[in-house]
Amino acid sequence: MVDIVIPAEYGYVIIVAILSVIQLTGMGISVYQARQQAGVPYPFVYADKAEAETDFDKHVFNCKQRVHQNTLEAFPVFATLLFTGGLSYPIITASAGAFYLLNKILYSRGYSTGTPEKRSQGRFSYLGTLVMLGTSIATVCHLLIN
Repeated sequence: MVDIVIPAEYGYVIIVAILSVIQLTGMGISVYQARQQAGVPYPFVYADKAEAETDFDKHVFNCKQRVHQNTLEAFPVFATLLFTGGLSYPIITASAGAFYLLNKILYSRGYSTGTPEKRSQGRFSYLGTLVMLGTSIATVCHLLIN
């Protein structure tokens, strides 16, 4: 059996995790504000296509909603890799997590303009994910080998 020792540098991992929660909350607020401005009532997740094509506010709401939804869809993977890889490689993993979050900001800002093609400004978030995947795999191997 292997004892898991949490290094002091794991605090950086926790900071990135907290920043990700703040980021998700900010995106949620942005969606709420766009919903109010576009007049999209609950429980509708999106404005329908015909409305979004004729009303720019509804189109922007759909874009902001998609940003938030996409980020929420990826969040379990992000959090799992962040916390797992951070056990053995806290500084590398936290840096990759911060890089991921910065790219999600670019993705959000671009997409939220109402021009979905601008979301590609944050396309490098996957590099952060790949680094965290690598540190997570290395952590698992270390645990299983010892």
